[in-house]
Amino acid sequence: MSATRPAIRTIVMVGAAAVLVLLPTFGTDFFVNFVLTRTLILGLAASTIVFLSSYVGMVSLAQYLLAGVAGFTIGNCVAESGKGLKLGLNPWLAVVIAIVVSTLVALVLGGLGSRTTGIYFLMLTLTYAVIGYYVFGQVTSVSGFGGITGVNPPGFFDTHPVRLYYAALVLSGFAYVGFRAVRRTPFGLSLEGIRDDPVRMSALGFNVPLHRTLAFGLAGMVAGIAGIVNIWWNGQIDPNSVAISATLDLLIVAVIGGISHLEGAWLGAFVFVAANNYLRSLPLVDRIGVTESRFSTVVGVVVLVIVVASPNGLIGVMSTTAERVRTMLPKSTNMPTTNMPTTNMEEST
Repeated sequence: MSATRPAIRTIVMVGAAAVLVLLPTFGTDFFVNFVLTRTLILGLAASTIVFLSSYVGMVSLAQYLLAGVAGFTIGNCVAESGKGLKLGLNPWLAVVIAIVVSTLVALVLGGLGSRTTGIYFLMLTLTYAVIGYYVFGQVTSVSGFGGITGVNPPGFFDTHPVRLYYAALVLSGFAYVGFRAVRRTPFGLSLEGIRDDPVRMSALGFNVPLHRTLAFGLAGMVAGIAGIVNIWWNGQIDPNSVAISATLDLLIVAVIGGISHLEGAWLGAFVFVAANNYLRSLPLVDRIGVTESRFSTVVGVVVLVIVVASPNGLIGVMSTTAERVRTMLPKSTNMPTTNMPTTNMEEST
């Protein structure tokens, strides 16, 4: 029964959340503080790409730029030495400023691109990313190509990496639940209508550019939060953090997991981070040509295999496999039928 799929998804998600909560008690420090924390940060940023793509039909390459805007804001507000404005503000005040700045930048950029769609919107957001890279690189008063170093998190997280892991986990949970909740609101339903038929929605009286701008602003706010956690985790930020390579990596993360599924953002991030940390250390892997300089080629091959196997990424592969296993089960395991009339019900999103 298709109606059981949401229940199965809920069980899987609750089980995964429980494992992630308990993992610091039995996982290694490296796996928890580096692999999983990085996974959660990347997944949080990639979830904004999934949100815009699946809910609004807008594939954005500017999400890592917005995360970088928040990170550079934190660096300029908190750092007291080195490059940047060196404002020396309270770290928590800097968080508020960073979220506001990243959201406002997202609203401006979203407003500029709200009347474009498809490949034109994709290329426009790529242009945003390129401009952002050179702005942060050439404006030495806010960064320069050397970047900003020595950025410490608030005292609650400083020297406590597990707390930062839990912060990233909680924020990821809020983002996942929040994006799914938005889909059930009138605003979210109107976004789906705009995704499917913007001309008709405009004829019905909906302000299509405004809705797209607000959706881009919401995604920019979440991306900014990811950027804040990222600079706390990394301790520094430079223009390479928002370069084209980092931008494409974030898109690859979303594609690996499944750009139509929110869960895919974190699943793709885990595969990407795990491959980056462990693939090159496998026995004999260097003898087949997998070196540091060729890691991007390996990731490209992985993406190619996943996309060929399922356009919906790893989530699609898992869903297809589960469906095939279910259909192969003996008929006696299926639920008994009754003479009561039945109605077809679509799967709840």
